[in-house]
Amino acid sequence: MDQPSRARVPLVLFILVIVSLFVIFIGSNQARSGSFVAITHKFDIPRPMSFMPLSSSRAVDDLDEALAGAATGFKTVILTVVNKAYVEGDKAMLDIFLDGFWAGENTRSLVDHLLVVAIDQTAYERCMFRRLHCYKLKTDGVDFDGEKMYMSEDFIKMMWQRTLFLGTVLKRGYNFIFTDTDILWLRNPFPLLNLNDNIDLQISVDKFNHDNQLSEKDQLINTGFYMIKSNNKTMALFDEWYARKDSSTGMKEQDVLCELMKQGAFQRLGLGVRFLDTVLFSGICEDSRDVRAVVTVHANCCRSIKAKVQDLQTIMHDWQRFKASPIDQALQFTWSNHSACLDSWNE
Repeated sequence: MDQPSRARVPLVLFILVIVSLFVIFIGSNQARSGSFVAITHKFDIPRPMSFMPLSSSRAVDDLDEALAGAATGFKTVILTVVNKAYVEGDKAMLDIFLDGFWAGENTRSLVDHLLVVAIDQTAYERCMFRRLHCYKLKTDGVDFDGEKMYMSEDFIKMMWQRTLFLGTVLKRGYNFIFTDTDILWLRNPFPLLNLNDNIDLQISVDKFNHDNQLSEKDQLINTGFYMIKSNNKTMALFDEWYARKDSSTGMKEQDVLCELMKQGAFQRLGLGVRFLDTVLFSGICEDSRDVRAVVTVHANCCRSIKAKVQDLQTIMHDWQRFKASPIDQALQFTWSNHSACLDSWNE
């Protein structure tokens, strides 16, 4: 009896080992199976429905990111809008615009706060190539890539598209300086722009009226350069401004804003407005009388991109000549004639 019993001991132990291994194997499989089901369930949970199409949501996110990337600590950004016509050519308008920041006084660092808004793919790619802050504005299938001659139908459409976009920026809570790309920034404008709470809009003019007895209705405003704060008053202005688009056939957005101003919209909305003197914020319409003070030069009163490029290059040469000249010669400085822009009206 003792020998058979001792013989069965190894057999019993063998069976116990086999059973134990089987139990461990089954438990392991169940654990792995449970893990797999949990992971699958995690990835199969449907995403929450968005209140807007995915494409719109994506555009909103892109704009928020672009604005935040370019803005100062006070949520202020410099904005300019470009299309294909402004980035192509031997000397593109965008290149001249950027040259101004490079050659200006205390302006190079401002490029860090410049957001270039491209309204076609070519302009966007050029912006990215220049390593700038860039945003691609969707224009609902409208082709804005070629040159839009001043006051042409496409030009007017493009200006209204720009106005709509800028109103959106205000509604995102950003203050901004809007600048046309045909403007040379020769000095940093921020120290001269009154950031007082009572001033909501500071806007350039074609010709500055120095008569303090005259009202704002007599100022020839130019929407190519202005600084605006984001608040309920300015958002209401942009809403009212854009709402007139369809009832203002043949008028560019600047003319409509001027009309609103003459009808008392600024006072009605309680806007604090400052008109920028052309001694500081000048243009081809009216040269600055003091090169030692001038901040920006705008190629306004000019019909074609070709003419703007020619005269802006001349203005840049004038600026470099001034910077290189002795003080006594600087006092005798005069701007060159803006012949290309003057001749553009005869083309």
